[in-house]
Amino acid sequence: QVEVAKKHIAYHMDKFGYRKPNVEFFHGYMEKLGDAGLADESYDIIISNCVINLAPDKRAVLREAFRVLKPGGEMYFSDIYASQRLSETIRKHRVLWGECLAGALYWRDLYSIAEEVGFSPPCLVTASPITIGNKELEAIVGDCRFVSATFRLFKVPDGSRAGPGQVIYNGRIVGHERELVFDANFTFKEGEVVDVDAEMAAILQSSRFAEEFLIRAGGANTAALQGCC
Repeated sequence: QVEVAKKHIAYHMDKFGYRKPNVEFFHGYMEKLGDAGLADESYDIIISNCVINLAPDKRAVLREAFRVLKPGGEMYFSDIYASQRLSETIRKHRVLWGECLAGALYWRDLYSIAEEVGFSPPCLVTASPITIGNKELEAIVGDCRFVSATFRLFKVPDGSRAGPGQVIYNGRIVGHERELVFDANFTFKEGEVVDVDAEMAAILQSSRFAEEFLIRAGGANTAALQGCC
């Protein structure tokens, strides 16, 4: 697939009027991005769509993502999560593995691994339950439930968490001029003052969103807010 993609670079350069490529393709393991040539603090954002559950070592995946992101960088990703840690029977079931369920991470473990690696607390964007629809497989998973969820993780630089604040979105992001739906808890309307906790204030201040917000210290209701999720 990587070789097929590389073969079409010239076609897309011509199609969109580029004089030189604006993309590169690498082949490797997401647990070992260094082996594929991805250097420390080189990327603004990592996007992943439902593949981390297939990685045996999810801690290594997040650790490598943290390593290659620039300070203030973001990992925006969707994956499958479980309501509990999975039994050996589930984790070794070939059909459940093929359905991306056997490799699902217990959702609380995502939070602990993210903290251990150095990321900000995960910001939940969306979540929807997964229906298995097969009685034999349902009997195997028992009372375990699965969801498809999208999260944002930020590499907030050390010393950036100065305290809660108030933020005002300037409405300059194309396609989101009236409001920016940041996650399940925060929707920023253009020109509206929003109280945020120290974590969200640090995320907005240190990330690519810094130029899109007026950020000031303090806030009327921030003491009650605890994290972005």
